[in-house]
Amino acid sequence: METIEPRLANGAPPASAESVLDRLSELGVRHRTVQHAPLRTVADSKAHRHDPHGGYSKNLFLRNKKGRMWLVTLHEDRQVDLKALGAHIGAGRVSFASAQRLMDYLGVAPGAVTPLAVINDHGNQVSAIMDTGLLRFATVHFHPCDNSLTTTLNSQDLLRFMRACAHDPQLIDFDDFVAAPAAAGR
Repeated sequence: METIEPRLANGAPPASAESVLDRLSELGVRHRTVQHAPLRTVADSKAHRHDPHGGYSKNLFLRNKKGRMWLVTLHEDRQVDLKALGAHIGAGRVSFASAQRLMDYLGVAPGAVTPLAVINDHGNQVSAIMDTGLLRFATVHFHPCDNSLTTTLNSQDLLRFMRACAHDPQLIDFDDFVAAPAAAGR
């Protein structure tokens, strides 16, 4: 596995978890952070859940053939049809972006993708998309650019943070076009 140097495309170091938490505090956002073993997947998160309340996510970093990029934040149990999503957002065909591109623009490695990483996208190269189903939870949980930490905050404060980082997410009701998760026992 190739090691990727923690550098943004502009050569700057990415924001640390401490920088993310400091920015939340500067904005007056109440938050709580816990440390744990690195959690790389939704399955890891479910197996080591620190707080059973609130919304947990899966985060997809996508690109199209033209090089446009999207950070898509969904409720963890959503199944998404990338073809339908690409059509819905006017992107055409989308696919997962490379680990190098993820580091270059969001300053995180695979397994640490989070909407809080928009703090690193100084050139506004990445468009953010947020699942309205996730925002229905009063509190939400995300890695603060480090998958050995989970930060809990109010869902509306998440939007405020993203907007303060010049990323006003496109809010999508994924119930309109995304396949529902398979029922247990089928």
